[in-house]
Amino acid sequence: MNKYQKKLIIIGDSGVYGWGDLEGGGWSERLRQNWLNLEGAPIIYSLGVRGDGLEKVAIRYKNEWATRGELRRKVPEGILLSIGLNDTARIGRKDGRPQLSEDAFKFGLKQLVNEIKNEVHIMVLGLTPVNEDSMPFAECLWYSNQACSKYENKIEETCLELNVPFLSIHEKMINLLSFKELLSSDGIHLNTKGHKWIYEQISEWPALKNWANLK
Repeated sequence: MNKYQKKLIIIGDSGVYGWGDLEGGGWSERLRQNWLNLEGAPIIYSLGVRGDGLEKVAIRYKNEWATRGELRRKVPEGILLSIGLNDTARIGRKDGRPQLSEDAFKFGLKQLVNEIKNEVHIMVLGLTPVNEDSMPFAECLWYSNQACSKYENKIEETCLELNVPFLSIHEKMINLLSFKELLSSDGIHLNTKGHKWIYEQISEWPALKNWANLK
């Protein structure tokens, strides 16, 4: 086994934080605990902040990433980015302005991913669905699956353009007849079942397994 283990930064919003999973702490924490039991597996730092969108992650990622290399002049080898759901929300009403427009989201995401790609290996996740029957969230934010689908498409386009691994989440999850059973009562956060489902998708993702040198 190598003396130095790879480091993986998982950065994003409340999904990365694990909100809604009262049993396992979220899909990111489940992955961290699983890898702790695998010889030579990378060390995971889970850096999720509730409410974060693209712009907030773009501001904070560098400092968070640079301080978790553990060795002098050594930064983590990989970043797993999970962001975008909060950017889709429309403010005040169903047809209100989004937190970040589709074009602005695509432009900012491409800048961020390209900046990270120049220094470290990056992989990107898609968005989780929402339960529109529970809207508005916090009495002022309207999320929709149509918007989630459009923004996930922007994420996929960006990853294809930059040759970055992308894992679709919304398209797979929304096609499950029981997808609402994977969501908390607030309509936007995953529950324990939902986090388990995401964890299963990610833990078997070839792009991540190959990067981590896991068979």
